[in-house]
Amino acid sequence: MLPYGLTMIPASLAAQLPPLPLLILAQVAQGAILLGFLTLAGLFFANRTGLSVPILEAWIAGQGIRTRLKSILVPSILVGVVGTLLILALEVVVFQPTMQQQNQASASALSLWSHPPAAWKGLLASFYGGIDEEILLRLFALSLLAWLGSFVHRKPDGRPSGPVLWVANTIAAVLFGLGHLPLVSALVALTPLIIVRAVVLNGLLGLGFGYLYWTRGLESAMLSHFSADLLLHVVLAL
Repeated sequence: MLPYGLTMIPASLAAQLPPLPLLILAQVAQGAILLGFLTLAGLFFANRTGLSVPILEAWIAGQGIRTRLKSILVPSILVGVVGTLLILALEVVVFQPTMQQQNQASASALSLWSHPPAAWKGLLASFYGGIDEEILLRLFALSLLAWLGSFVHRKPDGRPSGPVLWVANTIAAVLFGLGHLPLVSALVALTPLIIVRAVVLNGLLGLGFGYLYWTRGLESAMLSHFSADLLLHVVLAL
């Protein structure tokens, strides 16, 4: 994520960061501790709510995974691509025109296709989005929320009901959108419109990733997220 993030933030802010080797070391250490803990916690809650990482579980058990991979390939990529096209349409039709009326500088700075980082940086960032963010938002957050919700409404087998899963998915999707605000705030001043934009555009994709998680497994959500990021951060940068 570092090459992409360093390109996006203003030079004045980048100058305040520690030297690159130290920054990399700090990010690796923080990521290992944070993701290690949240992965463990996410698996704990997932195992109690019927959510799973089926392909990894099958591989660990020595079972074949080719058929499982084929079964998630098309729907995962389809959700990622269609969802991305939808948010691009919303950006063009709704958010860019509205932002240009309020602040043209902000509209230009947040444009999804104006002066994007190099495609190779977008490719690296796509791995971060597909793996790290899905561990944080789906495996951990959605699983935790579904587990808490199961105490309110559950199926006879003890697993959370459909409405509980949708509520958990929606909250996780909103958190996914809000999680992009620190980077956005480094580019422009936050306004209600910009906050709504971040929540709506990212949240719509997050809903799709969450649905794939509870219906097809975490790997499906990861693949879908990776597909969406490839379209946003690699194809648009070419």
